[in-house]
Amino acid sequence: MAAPTHGAVVVGVGRSEEDLQVVRTAVGEAAAHDRPLHLLHAFNWAAALEAATVGAPRDAAEELLERAGQMAHDAEPAVPVTSEIVEGSPVEALVRAADSAFLLAIGDGGMADCATCVPSDVPAVQLAARAGCPVLVGRSTPPPQGPLLVGFDGSESGRAALGYAFDCAERRGTRLLAIRVVEPDHPDDDRLLDEAVARYAPRHPAVAAECHTVRGDPGTVLVEQSRSAQLALVGARGEEPWRGMLGAVSQSLLYHSPAPVIVVRGLDPEGEDGP
Repeated sequence: MAAPTHGAVVVGVGRSEEDLQVVRTAVGEAAAHDRPLHLLHAFNWAAALEAATVGAPRDAAEELLERAGQMAHDAEPAVPVTSEIVEGSPVEALVRAADSAFLLAIGDGGMADCATCVPSDVPAVQLAARAGCPVLVGRSTPPPQGPLLVGFDGSESGRAALGYAFDCAERRGTRLLAIRVVEPDHPDDDRLLDEAVARYAPRHPAVAAECHTVRGDPGTVLVEQSRSAQLALVGARGEEPWRGMLGAVSQSLLYHSPAPVIVVRGLDPEGEDGP
């Protein structure tokens, strides 16, 4: 399924400072791709009824979105910004929004700060596993101004991520670092990555693309490379066949990459380079 070409960048806005940093990251993506930004906050009416006054939590939610909207405007004044308060689970609300979104964005819940965590119940992980469009998982601190990193494994999901990465690199005006990691006991085809890059490069002549095939553990290598990247991209499942789940490499980047991560979902690898 091709991702919608008309949708907004939708960002889940919570009450933490990390969530507000994600708004800055998300509006940057909206500006790069000429998309509007839509701020979404999930409101818990049951908790509101337990508050001293019913109106106070709702007022606080509206103030939160107003603050987030002002931050987005200050960062990218030309990007149209809308906002919405919905009732219920943030994950469910964002999964529904993915049906018409260009990109979803959410904070990582502190995952990158815990080297030993495997937090499968964190909203960012659930969203990356279930959404029907690419998912951006932001971090609490801004990344360095390094290259855009994409992991490639030769799968359909990997090809979709590579095509999307070329488009992102062109729109950001940055260089692209494409890495294929082959585990030590697996056979290798050195041409696989080069041939894939050669397919997309002519469509993006302004992108300086560098590609490397190395041996090692894919998750470990890509997390280490992401330390100097401004953004890391990876396919959702790699060669693993289970629909709606995340592969081991995408999980490693989600949990441990210090850079923002886009898990590429919902794109046709045989189509154009992305939405």
